[in-house]
Amino acid sequence: MKILCIFLTFVFTVSCGPSVPQKKTREVAERKRECQLVRGACKPECNTWEYVHYYCDVNPCCVVRDYQKPINKITTKFYRK
Repeated sequence: MKILCIFLTFVFTVSCGPSVPQKKTREVAERKRECQLVRGACKPECNTWEYVHYYCDVNPCCVVRDYQKPINKITTKFYRK
């Protein structure tokens, strides 16, 4: 009887967890959603104006680089009277 209880406990604990394919599918969906949150796209390869944020399954998450205006240095000269 004890052996039966141990066996049933083992079977229920193993069968309750998600299977490996389901877990992988869920992780891929989460990565794609995170890629969309940073305004990226999962595609086979990134263009030159994009960078790889991380990988969605096999394809990279390509995010457009932000354009930063060049900062003009203001040089002033202090004159003594």
